[in-house]
Amino acid sequence: MFGYKHGRTTQSDPHIASTVEHCGKTPIRTFLDDRHTHAHVNVCRKWSRGNLRSLSKVQVVVFLLGLTLTFLIMTSYVLTWDKKGLLLTPPPYHLKAADVPANATSGAAVSSSISLKRTVIDMKQLVRVIRSKLEYPPRRVPDEKDIIGTDSHLFSAIPRHFLPGVKSPCWYEDLSVEKTRDPYKGNLFALRSKTFKRVCDRLASAFQLQPRRRDDGGLSRLRCLPYFYIIGQPKCGTTDLFHRLLLHPDVKFNIMKEPHWWTRKRFGYIRFKDGFQESFPVEDYLDLFDLAAYNIQGSSGGNSHRDRRRLVQLITGEASASTMWDNQAWSYLHGDRAETEPPFLAQDFIHTVQPGAKIIIVLRDPTERLYSDYLYFKVANKSTEDFHQKVVESVQLFQSCLSERSLRSCVYSTSLSNSMPVRLNLGIYIVFLLDWLTVFHREQILILRLEDYAANLQGTLKKVFDFLNLGPFPEQVEMALTERPLSNTRRAADRSLGPMLPSTLDLLWEFHRPFNRKLASVLDNSDFLWSNT
Repeated sequence: MFGYKHGRTTQSDPHIASTVEHCGKTPIRTFLDDRHTHAHVNVCRKWSRGNLRSLSKVQVVVFLLGLTLTFLIMTSYVLTWDKKGLLLTPPPYHLKAADVPANATSGAAVSSSISLKRTVIDMKQLVRVIRSKLEYPPRRVPDEKDIIGTDSHLFSAIPRHFLPGVKSPCWYEDLSVEKTRDPYKGNLFALRSKTFKRVCDRLASAFQLQPRRRDDGGLSRLRCLPYFYIIGQPKCGTTDLFHRLLLHPDVKFNIMKEPHWWTRKRFGYIRFKDGFQESFPVEDYLDLFDLAAYNIQGSSGGNSHRDRRRLVQLITGEASASTMWDNQAWSYLHGDRAETEPPFLAQDFIHTVQPGAKIIIVLRDPTERLYSDYLYFKVANKSTEDFHQKVVESVQLFQSCLSERSLRSCVYSTSLSNSMPVRLNLGIYIVFLLDWLTVFHREQILILRLEDYAANLQGTLKKVFDFLNLGPFPEQVEMALTERPLSNTRRAADRSLGPMLPSTLDLLWEFHRPFNRKLASVLDNSDFLWSNT
């Protein structure tokens, strides 16, 4: 019989002991628990026939069962190391050599008892590096001809000028004979959304009843782009704002809050992890706003002058929270380019087709945004300790990237973003905002704080309505706006975890402080410091 004791193999059978003593020894290390207790099993590579004959069948069976049991234990822990916190292999957050130094260090497992001082991050040094890289010249905006050259179909489908006298950016589009039968046949959004499919079916029937005929006898329909875009950030209240704006009688939304067309679907990506799928053409995107276009087009019918005046004031919009920051498609489509920053951004295309667009951004304390993001998107095994570990790992990876590359390059790096276990870069608001300000004027962008939205809902909504030039609305609508329950709030199970650890909060505050100070300076508003420091 053999056993495990203090990492050595003990043998009670003299034949086995003799065999092991004279054979080559190959140590096998197993990890039996989270404390990394291990045992060394010395196994001979070869056994002689004579030694095998000297063993009883019972001893051989017991020996083989012991080896099998050891193998099963090792395998089970290897397969579940991520959940158990075991360190059998390096963490899976590796970046390409082009993105960060090869010696990038990942954070080890941490518990609530580990303080900020005990992490391997030198925050003072990191903050100095961040401050030194925060001052950089504005990005070079691509030439318009280069932007158009990347997607000629997009810019041929949308005219350069819109209808006068209509508030929304609309125009009339000629319809082919085939399109007159079913304008929405094959729409990829409708194929993936039953709700939108029903809207398309109703609109197709209405179109057959009230077609618009051109002077030459052909048919056309009104097409519109969004009047405004709620572009971000995730977990900052964009969903709630979207649904409250729907209550205003002059706002006619598409029924899909986040089409993610400008950043993902027009390139053929729905989820990047799933790889390239089918590109959504611009015509499918425009179909999302046909409900508003249908109502606006009704103003040319037999309505009264008052009704026609109201209908031409109707607007629509969309609220894809990826529009502000997500430009990962360029790295997938043009991975062979030498640039370390995306050559084109989503705002370049929006501005080229619609230079007068209204942009709404909702931000919140980036430390709380990250925690909400973690709780919302992580499926299982959530804990404040796990969040702390992932924050440490992400900060270390970002620090490694900054040691070799520019701030913008790290913020937009696809492989860094994919490597970080939490989306730390989404809270670096200032980099994204400065890039939007290179193409849109400051007065075209309304920037809100979720904290103000929650504390003074009515006052914040009035800012939004004024920004969108929306007229007064009935008193009962105003009551519905303020009485509507909050949307997309934190789940009960996530609330039970409580706030993040104090050490995590300190780490994130230190990391974000330089960025917040720059943001507050650019906006000339100290509220965007989110702290008293």
